[in-house]
Amino acid sequence: MQERIYIVIITLLLTSPVWAGSQQAGEAQFTLENIATLTKKVETTMAEKGARVFIIGRNGRPVDELPTGVKYTHVAFGVYSKIQTVDGRIIPGYAFYNLYQEEKNGAKSKLVTDYAVDFLTGIYESRVGIIIPTPALQMRLLNLVGTAEYESLHNPDYSVMSNPYNAKYQNCTEYVLDVVNAAIYKTVDRQELKLSAQDYFKAHDIHVSPFTTLLGSMFVAGVQKDDHVGQIKTATYTTIANYLVSFNLVQEVIELKL
Repeated sequence: MQERIYIVIITLLLTSPVWAGSQQAGEAQFTLENIATLTKKVETTMAEKGARVFIIGRNGRPVDELPTGVKYTHVAFGVYSKIQTVDGRIIPGYAFYNLYQEEKNGAKSKLVTDYAVDFLTGIYESRVGIIIPTPALQMRLLNLVGTAEYESLHNPDYSVMSNPYNAKYQNCTEYVLDVVNAAIYKTVDRQELKLSAQDYFKAHDIHVSPFTTLLGSMFVAGVQKDDHVGQIKTATYTTIANYLVSFNLVQEVIELKL
């Protein structure tokens, strides 16, 4: 009987919302050659479009583990930069600014800057989604991302299903939304940003069994729901894209594949 209970718990945990896929690196699912090809495609396409800053989504979990309507598990900023190579040369390229869930303590997150190959290692699908903001919004983001004000928007208390309408927890998509709104409204005041999100941003409804969520929060760090009242809502790549499109703040939304 006890063994059967353990099996039920394990099954529920395996189907619980631990689908973040928002950790740094990860085990490669594609060959390095394929990852390099997709990397080159992203960088070349963004350069051709003259993008100084863009928002990028990639999938770090098996597709069948994702909740309905969630297309990408990790979202970050790509920023045109001067990059120093191993041999000391300075070349133009894109740096990726991320909020990553910590591996050793999944209830915490960290800010990490990496580069395209590192960013795409561990993807489960050979595609990425890209939101290119309008030139004016790109310039505001360019002046914000990587600064002390940018870092001040980071809340290290992580939840995969964090509520974008309050500041109790944060995940990568909520952080991107907070940074975007900070650029739009020219403020890093968290209360103002959350009020703006409540007024104008439509979050995604996550439909998860309450019992499954309870078990997830008991056994898996980074699964919380005490920042929600009623329906669980969170920010996603798609809801951020829809939000910016609705206010004419997007130059283009595209998907790139191998």
